[in-house]
Amino acid sequence: MKLRTIHHARRSKAPLASSLVGKAIIILSVLVMAFIAPLQPAQKAFADQYDDQINALQAQSDQYAVQAAILNSQAVTLQSTLAELANEQASLQNQIDLNTVQYNQLTAQIADTKQKIQDAQDALGQTIADIYVNSKTTPLEMIASSKNIGDYLDKQTYRNSVSDQLNTSIKNIQTLKASLDKQQSDLQSVLDQENTAKASLVAKENEQQSILSQTQNNEAAYQGLIASNASKIAAARATQAALNSRGTSTGGALLIQGGLRSDYITSSSYGSWTDSNCPIVYTYESSGGVDGNGSDGRGYGCRQCASYVAWKINQVKGYYPSWGNAYDFQFHGTADSSPHAGDIAILTSAGEPGHVAWVETDPYISTSGPLKGKAVINVSQYNYNYGQGYGMYSVMQLSVNFFNVYRIP
Repeated sequence: MKLRTIHHARRSKAPLASSLVGKAIIILSVLVMAFIAPLQPAQKAFADQYDDQINALQAQSDQYAVQAAILNSQAVTLQSTLAELANEQASLQNQIDLNTVQYNQLTAQIADTKQKIQDAQDALGQTIADIYVNSKTTPLEMIASSKNIGDYLDKQTYRNSVSDQLNTSIKNIQTLKASLDKQQSDLQSVLDQENTAKASLVAKENEQQSILSQTQNNEAAYQGLIASNASKIAAARATQAALNSRGTSTGGALLIQGGLRSDYITSSSYGSWTDSNCPIVYTYESSGGVDGNGSDGRGYGCRQCASYVAWKINQVKGYYPSWGNAYDFQFHGTADSSPHAGDIAILTSAGEPGHVAWVETDPYISTSGPLKGKAVINVSQYNYNYGQGYGMYSVMQLSVNFFNVYRIP
């Protein structure tokens, strides 16, 4: 009986201490989770608020691309040209609206997260201060102040558990905020391009007005206006038709980014030109440029695919090639049997200028979009008409089989 009494006395403190530790950790967990849990519903609320708008705008963007392909297949008439310009203007405005909605969504998420972090800091500040008073106690001091080893272990366990719980919770909040901050930074660059897209929209509106002014809405006058450019228009149409056909036969394409690339169009290598001083007139041909005749100053048409890739080669490799049309790029550099980041990708078409792009990524398996489950690459390029007209920049996810030649520049 005496032994049982002693045994009971020995065990009585440990469960009590453990119970207190457990309750303290549970209370702290509840406090911390009270400020973490609302983050997820808030994010869902933001998604519900903005995602319907984003999905609708993306669907409209797809429709503009389809309409662009249809218009491109039609004969070159004043009516078809004006219809193309109207479609391109609508597509540009749609992209501006889409980026604006995405920016507003992210801005709201970041503001909400910052508020949640501030609320958590205010509510837990005093609790954290009280808890960390014990953290300044050394293990030797803890042993000296403990009644027995069990008491010391309980204190140590309590301190470590609280510290781990607190650090994990705070780290989660900080990680979420850092992620949102990065997304905001990324989207800010999209908005910078959006400002350039707005200038492009104005340029297309001016082009439309110029055509109407010169032709007085007369078909014969328009045909006379474009007669000297008939061969260039035919080549542009043939190239775009080849791109559309190739995209269809290889599973489609996913537009990742579109508009204009500011560091290319304002590069000091060209003396700086923009959509205003080098527009794509009559929806096909470069004009303006550094020599007033559509040239980029390096022997290429400004805002054309070959001009961009030559600029990219200089940016990455440090030399400016003079390789002619996109079709001619296949005869330069070193052959690569499969695409790799840093390659040039060429779609050849006998007797036509062809198309050339810069490979941005090694091959990977797409996880979304029309090419889901297939081997793809990301390429950057100019002059692929994805609905916003010729002479525009785009980053696209395409099948590894989209291009038929890959070269290492």
